[in-house]
Amino acid sequence: MGMEEEGVARGGGGKKLALASIGFADVRVGAVAGGGGAGAGGGYKEDLLVVGLPKDDDFDVAKVVGDVAVGLPDVGAAVRNFLRNREVGEFVSGALAGAMTKAVLAPLETIRTRMVVGVGSKHIFGSFVEIVEQNGWQGLWAGNTINMLRIIPTQALELGTFECVKRSMTEAQEKWKEDGCPNIQIGNLKIELPLHLLSPIAVGGAAAGIVSTLVCHPLEVLKDRLTVNREAYPSIGLAFNKIYQTDGIGGLYAGLCPTLVGMLPYSTCYYFMYETIKTSYCRAHKKKSLSRPELLIIGALSGLTASTISFPLEVARKRLMVGTLQGKCPPHMIAALAEVFQEEGIKGLYRGWAASSLKVMPTSGITWMFYEAWKDILLAPELHT
Repeated sequence: MGMEEEGVARGGGGKKLALASIGFADVRVGAVAGGGGAGAGGGYKEDLLVVGLPKDDDFDVAKVVGDVAVGLPDVGAAVRNFLRNREVGEFVSGALAGAMTKAVLAPLETIRTRMVVGVGSKHIFGSFVEIVEQNGWQGLWAGNTINMLRIIPTQALELGTFECVKRSMTEAQEKWKEDGCPNIQIGNLKIELPLHLLSPIAVGGAAAGIVSTLVCHPLEVLKDRLTVNREAYPSIGLAFNKIYQTDGIGGLYAGLCPTLVGMLPYSTCYYFMYETIKTSYCRAHKKKSLSRPELLIIGALSGLTASTISFPLEVARKRLMVGTLQGKCPPHMIAALAEVFQEEGIKGLYRGWAASSLKVMPTSGITWMFYEAWKDILLAPELHT
């Protein structure tokens, strides 16, 4: 291959720079010792810089980009493969579905919380007007930042845990049918545990509620404080510091036991109803998959049923969590239920049920609709159950 050199001589022991073109992809740097330079000085040192200078007739951008890209990791493919992992896809789908749903329905959550804990008007419209008059339209989204921070990990953990536990329980039961159920040996007495009788859906639902509650309960406490008493807790940071300084780390887990007691029946019923209704509907209509409107309706019905059954426990739980704000805090859930019943009768146990239903039904329906949609996007079709 031809080579052109251009020399520049400088006096007094200068340097000669040789520049050569030997093709676009070949780049080298070298130093050559020389003697007897041209100029006033004695010898000179030649620095040889060999670089690729593209020729107009054979310069190909696509080829250059392709050559440069060779050997580089395909980050996009790695991310896609990661998200297509079944467990990862389910957790991510749950997080995205929860965030999208919560952003739309935050005002109903604010009204529902105020009515359940007995702050302000006892009616939905009256509570709505009070919030707007006192805090402006942005008051309807009070605590929404903490709500979003709470709902993303909560929904990811709930839906991901439900799917994993349900799948693991189903696989274990199939194995137990062949090898026998686990048993406990006490001396000569052998007790076989009838775990094959448990519903994988119910177990998955209970596990989902427990895991998400244990991890995300402090965020629930912060959210309620911000919603109910915005003046005392103007920001997430101040609310956290005030709770921690007043009650210590235990303050962030105030009401954990009643929350678990209230969450277990709700979560178990919620997931059981959704899976049961969906399976029965598909079998009756001979369908393998459901449309988005069908998922919306089934999710709404499952949420309404679960909420109606467990709502008195929800009222008691809220009373315990924010009782200090009103200067009275029942010692436990039974006392809270008795207090509400004595003051307001059976209606008190379902105070705020209408607002809760208006929130729970669209939340459940939209969440399941988004969740199934994100699973379709992130997971390969053959992985769907």
